Amino acid sequence: MKLRPVFSVGCAVAALAVGLPAAAEPVTSADFAKAEARAVATLKQMTVDEKYVLTHGIMAVPFIPGTVVPADGVLGAGYVAGIPRLNIPALTESDASLGVAWVGGLRHDGATALPSGLAQAATWNPDTLYAGGAAIGAEARAKGFNVLLAGGVNLARDPRNGRTFEYLAEDPLLSGVLVGAAIRGIQSNHIISTIKHFALNGQETGRKYVDVKIAEGAARESDLLAFQIGIEQGQPGSVMCSYNRILGKQGCDQDWLLNKVLKQSWGWKGFVMSDWGAVPGVEAAINGLDQQSGEQLDKAVFFTGPLKAKAAADPAWAARVDDINKRVLTAIYATGIDKFPAKPGGAIDFAAHGQIALDAAKQAIVLLRNANGALPLAKSTKSIAVIGGYADTGVLSGAGSSQVQGEGGPAAVRSVGGDGPFAAFMNQQYHRSAPLKAIKALAPQATVTFRDGRYIADAVEKAKQAEVAIVFANEWRAEGLDQPDLSLPDGQDALIAAVAAANPNTIVVLQTGGPIAMPWLDKVAGVIEAWYPGARGGEAIASVLFGDTNPGGRLPVTFPASLDQLPRPKLDGADWVEPNFAGDAAPGKDQLHADYDIEGSDVGYRWFARKGAKPLFPFGYGLSYTSFAGSGLAIAAKGVSATARFTLTNTGKLAGDDVGQVYLVSRKGEAKRRLVGFQRVSLAPGASQQVSVTIDPRLLADWKDGGWTVPAGDYGFALGRNADDLGPVVTVKIAGKTWKD
Repeated sequence: MKLRPVFSVGCAVAALAVGLPAAAEPVTSADFAKAEARAVATLKQMTVDEKYVLTHGIMAVPFIPGTVVPADGVLGAGYVAGIPRLNIPALTESDASLGVAWVGGLRHDGATALPSGLAQAATWNPDTLYAGGAAIGAEARAKGFNVLLAGGVNLARDPRNGRTFEYLAEDPLLSGVLVGAAIRGIQSNHIISTIKHFALNGQETGRKYVDVKIAEGAARESDLLAFQIGIEQGQPGSVMCSYNRILGKQGCDQDWLLNKVLKQSWGWKGFVMSDWGAVPGVEAAINGLDQQSGEQLDKAVFFTGPLKAKAAADPAWAARVDDINKRVLTAIYATGIDKFPAKPGGAIDFAAHGQIALDAAKQAIVLLRNANGALPLAKSTKSIAVIGGYADTGVLSGAGSSQVQGEGGPAAVRSVGGDGPFAAFMNQQYHRSAPLKAIKALAPQATVTFRDGRYIADAVEKAKQAEVAIVFANEWRAEGLDQPDLSLPDGQDALIAAVAAANPNTIVVLQTGGPIAMPWLDKVAGVIEAWYPGARGGEAIASVLFGDTNPGGRLPVTFPASLDQLPRPKLDGADWVEPNFAGDAAPGKDQLHADYDIEGSDVGYRWFARKGAKPLFPFGYGLSYTSFAGSGLAIAAKGVSATARFTLTNTGKLAGDDVGQVYLVSRKGEAKRRLVGFQRVSLAPGASQQVSVTIDPRLLADWKDGGWTVPAGDYGFALGRNADDLGPVVTVKIAGKTWKD
């Protein structure tokens, strides 16, 4: 039972918008089948020594002493040599989930920064992610890259995870569909995309040794299902395995995960690359790893001499080396990077790509609170106090290997201290899109003042003098670090409370990497969640504040009311693991365990439903400046195949976007809560649209005894405003079935 990719007119429009070659199209499973046959033919021509060229690569930046980037390399995440005799290109790799990575400005160039992954997921719009992926791929080609380390899809099991901003959602369907769209967009440029980090990579604390405990069924129904759907819909050329341990074994040395699940059960034909510094030894090759990446970060280069020695002594290892080469070649040929070489110096349409980033940021903003219609603000407002958040300078971005910056570099950099080769990854950077400037442009008659928020008394004084106070509150996140709690840092909660006490018409603009607590929520007039909004974030925020854009974003993650509501109220290792970007263990301290069997497959909103807990804001939540109604839910079922149909109506006076969300709420009398279908629609005032979504049977099933089982019986479904606000239950009988992938 495979979920097939769905292509829309929006995808074709996105391709044209970013100036792709007319022949460029997303990679399909048929492309992989043809490429595999060609790869087998090439493999027969390879010498013994040539079979150990594609098996390993360097980190292609001079952070590590002695690193020399070859002449045909590009400063970026990685380089794998090619084989010119056989017309096999070198692999030039860049981090890229949110845009072509900045790598500390070493290339002296810029790239379009998309909104954070979590922001893109808040659009609930696959076409938007396709357009963003197509833009990233186009820019990568122009810079000479042919492999992008994009496609982050780990489920948000813990809201404190420092890399939550890079990922998409807490739900496997939403995550899988969206990442698949982004991968299709990237690979339409004849670029290999990864999907990462495989798998169960739920925290940064002790990230190279935290050991995840989870039953196979629970993993298959949650995190692995997100990857499976993403692979089916996106057809990525590569999978990047994860740093963490799973059931006692490293993610890049995991026979069960890499061989049995990915390659055998799912039948995937691409190659597994390691994360940088994640290879424990040569045995990883026999356990499913195909390529050692960033080899300087490992204890040794295992996938050259040691691998060659194993293959010379054992036919099983020799066959594994052949399989490695076949898989890398299959990805190269399926994506066409040999026929359409990427060369540095290409033209980039920053204006067109900036518009894609702006559209995504507008779609991503979630209106969380709007007391007494405080928003949108009138453009005739006479006085506005803008406070905090570097709003006079730019918009916040997340840090780490995914850091992107535009031409000219960051508008501001706030050091968090430290030294060492990775210090450049660990600072707060702001994109050159100042909300203050955008606010002034949309309210030209207003007196707009700014205070940076360092001194509460100063901010309060300005708030008292203004009709409206807008407080920008920032929560910075970074790869390598987790959040200790859900508070706003630097005393910002106290700042917001004081400003709201001084001016009841206070609007809070949140730039966060994930869920936060809001102890001041009922004291402010409005709250919008802008996430990390990317290259044009300032304009997007102002557009929503003044009503030029009607917010249509919906939360892709649950905002807990307290840490006590989480499966693990205390983050594993938070009390003894010292922050370390590399994630390496201190001597004798590499035993850190995370029990995911607590929630199993009930991640996020499913856990809250199971426990009957009320979050601060539920998954799928989002307000609008207009009103919507959903009606007429009908479920048509044949066997285990089911389709949901419903109608969405704009019952208000303004045009806006709504997201229809269909949930499984019961199965054979047992309460469930699973998102089984969704669609975002744009509606004029008074307009209605009928929507039809196909329900993947795996969302109705349990994984057990080596396959999927849908028990026969009555299934209840509901159309929801969000995971907590559900309409009438529609019950339908569904036939039972058991099958294997």
